[in-house]
Order: sequence, then C-alpha cells, then structure tokens
Amino acid sequence: MLEHIELFFRSIFIDNMVFAVFLGMCSYLAVSKKVATAVGLGAAVIFVLGVTVPLNWLLDQYLLRDGALAWLGPEYADYNLGFLSFILFIATIATMVQLVEIVIEKFSPALYNSLGIFLPLIAVNCAILGGSLFMQSRDIQTFGLALNYGISSGIGWFLAILTIAAIREKIRYSNVPPPLRGLGITFIITGLMGIGFQSFGGMLTGGDDAAPVEETTAEIPAEKENSTAEAKVFLTRDDAIPETDNGNTKATTASKNSLLSRSDDEKKKIEKELSKKDKEISYTDALNK
Repeated sequence: MLEHIELFFRSIFIDNMVFAVFLGMCSYLAVSKKVATAVGLGAAVIFVLGVTVPLNWLLDQYLLRDGALAWLGPEYADYNLGFLSFILFIATIATMVQLVEIVIEKFSPALYNSLGIFLPLIAVNCAILGGSLFMQSRDIQTFGLALNYGISSGIGWFLAILTIAAIREKIRYSNVPPPLRGLGITFIITGLMGIGFQSFGGMLTGGDDAAPVEETTAEIPAEKENSTAEAKVFLTRDDAIPETDNGNTKATTASKNSLLSRSDDEKKKIEKELSKKDKEISYTDALNK
C-alpha cells in the first residue's frame, strides 16, 4: 500500500509530466486559455493515460520484452519483440483516443467543438506516449502499479493545465508588458511553477532508507600517576649539570621537588637556562647520572 501511495504522489508532484520532463507542452500551451476547456482536455488525458498505460504494461509483459513469449511454449522463450514497442503503444493510444473522441462528440458537443483539432491530436501527444515509455523503462512490476502510474500521471498533467489556465484567465486583466503578452508570460509562469513543483522532491526522501547510527562507547583508562613522560622529566633529583663560563666550571643543582610541583615561571626559567648550555646533554641522560 505504501508503494502505491509513494508512486501516486511522486507521479503528480515530483515527476510531473509538464513541469519535470516538459511533455505535452503543445496542448498545454494551446488549450490553456480557458479553464473549462482545460478541464475537458485534462479529463480526457487522465482517461487515456489510465487506460493505455496498464494495457501497454500487459503488452510489454506478455508480448514485447525478452522472454515474454515463454507462456506460448519453451521454443518461444528466446524471441524478443521489443522493436515493436513504439508501433503497438501508439496503436493502443490511437484506439483509446478515438473512443474518447466518439464519447465526447456524443455527450458534449460544445466541449468537442472547443477542443477542436487538439482532441484527436492526443493520439500523438508526447505525454501519452511518454507515460507508457516511462512505465516500461522504470520496470513497474504489477498491473496495479501500472494503473496507478497512468492515472496519477494524468492527474499531474491535468493539475498543470488547470493551474496555468486559471492564471492566464486572471492575467488578461493585468498590466503585462507588451513583449511578454501571450506565450512569453506563459513560459515564464510555467518555469516558475516548475521550480515550485520541484520543491516537493523532499517530500519522499529520508525515512526508512536512512541507515541506523550505532552508538559506540569506549572506556578511556585513567592516567597513571607516574606516566612514562613524567618519569623522564628532568630535574626530579639532586643532579648537577656542568656549565662552562669563561673557563670556570659551575654546577647547577636541581631542586628535589618534581617539575610538576614548580610554578610555570620556574619551569620556563629552567628550560631557558638548559637551552643555553654548551654541552648537549639530553634530559634522560641528565637524570641517569
């Protein structure tokens, strides 16, 4: 169930036929001058996509893809009729469009006249064919998901043309600069709407796909009172370091107290004195003497 809900919302808002992949733009721009006309064409597109996508899914599963003819017998398992995809998909779409045209002409002559040539042109609408091709390329697994994808893609296209039709009706009373009137401002609004629809991309991200973070704790052992570094600290005993000054030898005796017990100023003073020694005696050697 969650898979159906995710596919439904993704097809309408994130992978919208108009705003994401810009399919069906000819009818979208030509029939979006009035809301009533846009509603009629949008409903026709929903019906055609809702019927043709699952029908083409059946054709793809049991006739077109590699090994699809295995149900006829083992000798047909190696046949691949994928090169017939475009022909059979368009034939299915054209059949459904003719059915829709007959029904609209019978029950709504006014809508049939307002749609004009664009109603039969649904057969060659790239959004209709794109729905079947996307279904095939995304490898939708079940008939129910294919039906869901067809209807939701049609709703996404319907929502796009309905929105732009409502905006174009209001724009007639706005002060649009002359160079942008007509298709110019329509393209600008479409681009802004496309940016807005892309913001829905974060709606289905995260969640269960996020890898759980394991908390690890490490015990840090307490430092020993007499560490190795402290053991090598110089001047912890009564040590005499020879010093040569104008040929006279002097001896400097360190305090019995540890360097750690001395103040910072004393530590710096001792370090400064040792750095001036002519003899290079390491601290460790000085301690061992």
